[in-house]
Amino acid sequence: MTDIWIVFAVIAAIVILFIWDKLPVIVVCIAAALALWATGILTVQEALAGFGDPAVIFIAALFVLSAGLEASGVTAWAGQLLISQAGSSRTRLIVLMMGFVGVLCALISVNGSVAALLPVVVVMAIRLGRSPSQLLMPLVFGAHAGSQLMLTGSPVNVLVAEASEYAGGGGFGYFEFALVGLPIVIGCIAIVVLFGQKLLPERSSTSLPPDLSRHATTLFEQYLLSSDLHQLRVRSGSPISGTNRGSLAFTNQPQLALVTIKDAKGQTTLDDIVKVGDILVIRGPADQATELANEMKLTFRQDPRPDGISETLFNRDSGLAEVVIPPRSPLIGMRFFPGMVTESGDLIVLAIQRQGDDVPRGAVLAAGDTLLLKGTWYALETRLAQREVLVVNAPDLVRRQAVSMGPGSKTVLFALGLMVLLLATGLVPPAVAGLLAAGIILIAGVLSVEQAYRAIGWTTVILVAALMPLSTAMQVTGAAQLLADGLVYVVGDMGPYPLLAGLFILSAILGQVISNTATSLIIIPISVVAAQKMGISVQPVLMCVCIACAGAFLTPVATPTNLMVMEPGAYKFGDYWKLGLPMLIWFFIIAVFLVPLIWPF
Repeated sequence: MTDIWIVFAVIAAIVILFIWDKLPVIVVCIAAALALWATGILTVQEALAGFGDPAVIFIAALFVLSAGLEASGVTAWAGQLLISQAGSSRTRLIVLMMGFVGVLCALISVNGSVAALLPVVVVMAIRLGRSPSQLLMPLVFGAHAGSQLMLTGSPVNVLVAEASEYAGGGGFGYFEFALVGLPIVIGCIAIVVLFGQKLLPERSSTSLPPDLSRHATTLFEQYLLSSDLHQLRVRSGSPISGTNRGSLAFTNQPQLALVTIKDAKGQTTLDDIVKVGDILVIRGPADQATELANEMKLTFRQDPRPDGISETLFNRDSGLAEVVIPPRSPLIGMRFFPGMVTESGDLIVLAIQRQGDDVPRGAVLAAGDTLLLKGTWYALETRLAQREVLVVNAPDLVRRQAVSMGPGSKTVLFALGLMVLLLATGLVPPAVAGLLAAGIILIAGVLSVEQAYRAIGWTTVILVAALMPLSTAMQVTGAAQLLADGLVYVVGDMGPYPLLAGLFILSAILGQVISNTATSLIIIPISVVAAQKMGISVQPVLMCVCIACAGAFLTPVATPTNLMVMEPGAYKFGDYWKLGLPMLIWFFIIAVFLVPLIWPF
């Protein structure tokens, strides 16, 4: 009995520390696993077993797949498609938006789908003259509903499917979740269409994300990159060959400015030394460009694509960022020039302006100057996080909105299709299917190993891995049995429906204050034992828990996505339950009354 109370104490400590929110989630979870080992309840192998569990591997692989969809421009393309199809009808807009985010969430994740579509939805609202507060909460709740459409929609789905298989009830198929997920999504859309306008506030926020769908065009026009651009290839015997890019001064053509240098394959190069075959991208009058070509033995190169230069500067791998030199910046007084590579070695200066005019070559930087920089998205995001410059528009936000499907999109869609096929047919375990999809993305070069590592939501992965031993401890100590006995005793002879209702309410309440993944890991062992004690199938019981864990609607702190839209939607704490409660009631109806019709007791 002492071991049971230790387990209860660990659970209580986890819940309290999660609500307190002063310690990192992963620290709390790992401490819980170590506490179960230190008290002798679990062996060290049992306490660390979660880190090698196939479900954890599958969840990590899904993060890589999600990042691949984003990096290849698939999610940006999807957002642009949504804008083009939405129209001006409120009903059409809500149906398309919630259905769209639901499907996207089912394929990647709740966080990823909301983050990708949030700026798109704000842009739609502004263009249509609607308050973003009328759309952002339905966006998030639509994602929660969509997480029930497929196995990959949520880590909870994966955990429930694994628990069902281990308990002897048979797992849930990839598309089997849609049997309840589809009615959930349809019902949630209907609630928003019928009652959303009355239940949601009409407010405007001061922190709305900007419309960056035409960002590249805007920068090209501002810095005159869209006109008078010439591509000159360095021939053998050219005086420019072998020189340092920093010494490229077009003395006889003062109106010419170097924009960037591309290698023989047409890819932007960061090499300091100019080589034969390199292509100089130069801005300036055509007559001076011709004069330079004759003088330096260069040949004009015409890109076969009409947007070839712009695509070279702005694509799925690299982009542009506009920065301002703030007062007291250490860069003030330093000499920068177009075409130079920054000290970090991974950014190129394309243009420098002062009060809207180009800064003469050789001039030193002053406070208020603006620089247009080019680099990989990773370099832009990491280098510009320093305080030397002020970033006008965050590169991450630009990439999400403005970069549409790139060369890697077909590869990513193939990897996604292959994973869905393998999961639907059951030819290989989910973890293997996920790893194959992630491997294809890495081998094809859509993501580097470093990018894949950064894409994984380590907080979620470690939370799942570290709390899995808690589920084990609840079973081996009899804590799950004790709680299940109490639940069954309360239900008495009323049958399994009250059991589903009790588990749903318990899961839903806990899910409003702590992570739904953590909630599921606490409730799953209780529900399995309760089902076995009542002599009923574990499948309807576990599916009920799965649906309840997705119903985190009542507070902004219930999920990261609820919090994500709070500021741009100008929501208050009390706004969430007004629309969230009808949603949660619909979830309850599906979980308690429809689920047993699909998976009988």
